[in-house]
Amino acid sequence: MSTVTPRQRQIVLRERPTGVIGPSTTEVVEGPIPTCGESQALVRVGLLSIDPTIRTWMDDAPGYLPPIGLGRVVRSMGAGVVVESRHADYRVGDVVTGVTGWQEYAIADDRHPFTVVPPGLGLDLPTVLNVLGTTGLTAYFGLRDVGRFTAGDVVLVSGAAGATGSVVGQLARAGGASRVIGVAGGPEKCALAIEEFGYDACIDYRRDDVRRALGSFAPNGVDLFFDNVGGAMLESGLDAMARHGRVVLCGAIDQYNATSPVPGPRNLTLAIFRRLTLRGFIVFDFADRYAEAQIELAGLVRAGDLRHREDLTPGLDAAPGVLAGLFRGENRGKALVVVDPDVTLD
Repeated sequence: MSTVTPRQRQIVLRERPTGVIGPSTTEVVEGPIPTCGESQALVRVGLLSIDPTIRTWMDDAPGYLPPIGLGRVVRSMGAGVVVESRHADYRVGDVVTGVTGWQEYAIADDRHPFTVVPPGLGLDLPTVLNVLGTTGLTAYFGLRDVGRFTAGDVVLVSGAAGATGSVVGQLARAGGASRVIGVAGGPEKCALAIEEFGYDACIDYRRDDVRRALGSFAPNGVDLFFDNVGGAMLESGLDAMARHGRVVLCGAIDQYNATSPVPGPRNLTLAIFRRLTLRGFIVFDFADRYAEAQIELAGLVRAGDLRHREDLTPGLDAAPGVLAGLFRGENRGKALVVVDPDVTLD
């Protein structure tokens, strides 16, 4: 008597993209649901976090993680629920976050650990994956540890209305920044940065002269620049830096889809003349301190002192299009894909 092996749907990398990902970049396939082995747990995926960095993992280029192999499941963070466990750290019913990939089921074990979401947070799962996930953690550690933020700083944030930038601006405001200036694309996003996320000013890089606007908004210079964009935006920000200013290099979304090298800042000599510190970082560097940040961030959300938005798109199949849409500015808040709407926090 034959038995039918349970199957799951997955999205794999079919070819390496040139520029923005297209229909031929990925492919939906069926594969077996993984068997839960000794010291493992089986996770049913509920939400996927769609982040610009996924695009960099699709290139056959060195990075802080290996490239996604052709034919392999697209790597991404996500959240799910444990449906079977043979591991002491995971119980059936636990809601967990970790590297799920674009698929319906994933395995958690010591080589691929997941974080159990503690009960009683008073937050829903999309908020947890946004503010308490890599987005909020990147903002928290990038501003405080990497940028060495202090009260009174004039803070500049590129990608100000985005998932990470919106948290950076609010943390700077709550910490006593003297002025928080954002850069975003379009009047709608600039209004969002000011009216919802508390920025003092926001520059529309599509319409405004960024250098001139920064001269007006920060006449004495910027103390801390949190850059998510790179390229021309990084160059403009460097022009505005005060002496002994700090530049946090968080992302370079301006370059991720480039088909030819993007010119680097032509004014790096300013780092010498103004004694600037430029430092890049990866949020995984702070993995042993995630709980510290998550407790504080959760408290700010519950108190109403940290506003957030989640942009939910249903269906696993939607993930490639949502990723491509990030680079067109289509998302309004943290981009999440709902794989299984039944996976929730009680």
